[in-house]
Amino acid sequence: MYAIITDGSISRYVNHPKAVTIGDVQYPAKIFSIWTASELAAIGIIEVTFDNSNKKDEHWYINTNQTFTYDASAGTVTATYGTATAKSDVDILFTQADSDNGDLPSGSSVGDLKTEGLKNKLIRNVKAEAEGLLNQTDWYITRKAEKNTAIPSAITTWRDGIRTKQAAMETSITNASNTPALETLYTYVNTADEGEPAVIARPLGEFPELGS
Repeated sequence: MYAIITDGSISRYVNHPKAVTIGDVQYPAKIFSIWTASELAAIGIIEVTFDNSNKKDEHWYINTNQTFTYDASAGTVTATYGTATAKSDVDILFTQADSDNGDLPSGSSVGDLKTEGLKNKLIRNVKAEAEGLLNQTDWYITRKAEKNTAIPSAITTWRDGIRTKQAAMETSITNASNTPALETLYTYVNTADEGEPAVIARPLGEFPELGS
């Protein structure tokens, strides 16, 4: 991405190499691939540098729009993010203020759900994942009911392990103090001691594997 500088400020952007007109001169798209940065800068074209140091994972945060800044002394254009806002970990409900401000949608009332919190979303995902795993061996339950064929003990143990881990995951999510704490639960890190082979895991843990 390039910025075009006119009279000391950014006048427009070029997202992809294409023919551009600067002043009374039209330049072909190939200048972006064959000209040096200095040659482009001489006619007011500067490649944008992206600073993502403030950008956070959008699963957990709402990032700001980027701000583009031209530094004439350095001859640079930098795109930066402002401070990200953590998504709410709990449900947000419509309030009387929403109603007074005209922000209450038709059909909604004060106290209705406005924005679902991350905790409820994550717990729903955990329940769905556990259900999907248990479905893999539901046929043992059906066979037992229809034919009275014994369910292998390994299957019973595994299914119990799924339910136990589901409950533990839901408790960890519920007890997380805020959104950064939720993010930590899902962040994979190397848990091995120094000098030992890497063991990549997350605090939330994983469901047991069938047959393990």
